[in-house]
Amino acid sequence: MIDLVRAAQRGDTRAMNELLDELTPYVGRICGPIALDDGPDAAQEALIAIFRGLRGLENPAALRGWARAIAVREAVRVARRAQRQQPAELTDVPAADDPQLVVDVQDVLRRLSPEHRAVLVLRDLEGMDEQTAAEVLDVPAGTAKSRLHRARASFRKAWRS
Repeated sequence: MIDLVRAAQRGDTRAMNELLDELTPYVGRICGPIALDDGPDAAQEALIAIFRGLRGLENPAALRGWARAIAVREAVRVARRAQRQQPAELTDVPAADDPQLVVDVQDVLRRLSPEHRAVLVLRDLEGMDEQTAAEVLDVPAGTAKSRLHRARASFRKAWRS
């Protein structure tokens, strides 16, 4: 992967295409739960930012972390811009293997702010510790911890209602 990054940084179009193909699913998995319906737009914005900023990446081994930070930033920005926080009515909680569960989780996520969705994605989906999530979000660790606490509490409350 490092050689691919270096080739792309030198202007190798084929390497850049391969690199973006490699990063696209990863960026999409990060942007989707944060930007919700606008996840594809956020992923596209993130990939453009990655494309434009790749030459400035000093450590090719840090590619995934760098791309993750860009994806989170763009997803939060797109979600804020869209302001799509419309509450949805939830009915009975479906079984774990019910496809309706995914729809219901998305409905509950819509009730959270983009910042709360971002910290939930980083901690609960990406498995980051609080310090790393705080660094990606560019906030103090205490802020990330309190956002996570509020996000989880809001999620539980919305899920139960």
